[in-house]
Amino acid sequence: MATCPQGHTSADEEFCDVCGREIGGAQAVAAPDVPSAAGPGLPPAGATCKACGADLAGRFCEACGHDSMAALPAAPPPAPVVEPAPPVPADRLPEATTWTATVTADRAYYDSVMAVDGPDAASIAFPPYCPDRHFPLQGKQISIGRQSRSRGIAPDIDLIGPPEDPGVSHLHAVLVAQQDGSWSIVDLDSANGTVVNDENPLRPNTPRPLGEGDRVYIGAWTRITLRRT
Repeated sequence: MATCPQGHTSADEEFCDVCGREIGGAQAVAAPDVPSAAGPGLPPAGATCKACGADLAGRFCEACGHDSMAALPAAPPPAPVVEPAPPVPADRLPEATTWTATVTADRAYYDSVMAVDGPDAASIAFPPYCPDRHFPLQGKQISIGRQSRSRGIAPDIDLIGPPEDPGVSHLHAVLVAQQDGSWSIVDLDSANGTVVNDENPLRPNTPRPLGEGDRVYIGAWTRITLRRT
């Protein structure tokens, strides 16, 4: 067995089995039995492998082969911590806009119809009791009229009653949703027409935009008012 200049015992008499140094000359004889410090390019005595933690006897770890003089690969940076966005205060949330159509018996409109239509209109009596009816507007189109089972007509806003307004056509008009959230009304060429506020009757099949509080009159006494809720 030979001893290298670093004091390692080697079976190879030319190059150290541990550190790879050349063995020979007086330098080998003068080398101490146990090194007190590592030579250039070698880990210090008692050092452990940075990669696996095994004891090092030379530059290269006998357990995993890691070069003790090489730097370990840099650890990947920690993933950034993404803080969740703070909740929006409830008083700042946009409110969902819904519309409701309220159906009422309007005495003033009834009187105006009776005055124009003459004695034939006298057979239509104003209802003694007609509580308000409320219809939430949902979807793209809301039909207005009176149900007719024989004709297969079932309007969304059904004014069959009671009380029933006989001046309302079975398929009288339709409310059409607009992109901005508002509504328009279209008269479907009804028998007695459709009036908005105090205007002239609508032209059939022509949309008329409606706003908050607009009054739609149909039949002999029916008033429909649209409101946001």
